[in-house]
Amino acid sequence: MNLSFFDQFSSPCLLGIPLILLSMLFPALLLPSPGSRWITNRLATLQSWCIDLITKQLMTPLNKSGHKWALILTSLMILLLSINLLGLLPYTFTPTTQLSMNMALAFPLWLATLLTGLRNQPSASLGHLLPEGTPTPLIPALILIETISLLIRPLALGVRLTANLTAGHLLIQLISTASAALLSIMPTISILTTIILLLLTILEVAVA
Repeated sequence: MNLSFFDQFSSPCLLGIPLILLSMLFPALLLPSPGSRWITNRLATLQSWCIDLITKQLMTPLNKSGHKWALILTSLMILLLSINLLGLLPYTFTPTTQLSMNMALAFPLWLATLLTGLRNQPSASLGHLLPEGTPTPLIPALILIETISLLIRPLALGVRLTANLTAGHLLIQLISTASAALLSIMPTISILTTIILLLLTILEVAVA
């Protein structure tokens, strides 16, 4: 029984080929590619509005030199949003429940951000390793602690994201299984369980 619950997090295979790549490429098919004969409709307008909104929210705190990151960050945001929302549908697979994918996305972006900060503002970047007003005897220990904290940040955030998504999917499956099992025995309890399932689903949409 326990193994069957965790089977939903293993990548489905067809003829021995993992289909995780297909599940990651599928969200791109939902976005229409503009062309000379592209007729704007309500869906395309809504998608363009969402892309503009995400880009504006991401790039507003940055100066103009940082706006060159807009394309990769907006594309990554839309990809993750699409994958997580599609993963909430029944009989689907969520690639972001895999720690390997989260680490593969987190580590290069973290390293690029760190190296860019060290290249453009070395004093400010290194200044984060030592809080202002630190007593002199504590300086070596604090620098070591802050350096370790900086290095393990992508691992910690990747593990936390994976745990959040995995726990949410497990809770949805457990509660839905309990609700279906109690329907013929205790209908009232089954209805209450279904209400809890709907509230949890809304929470998972927010997490996604």
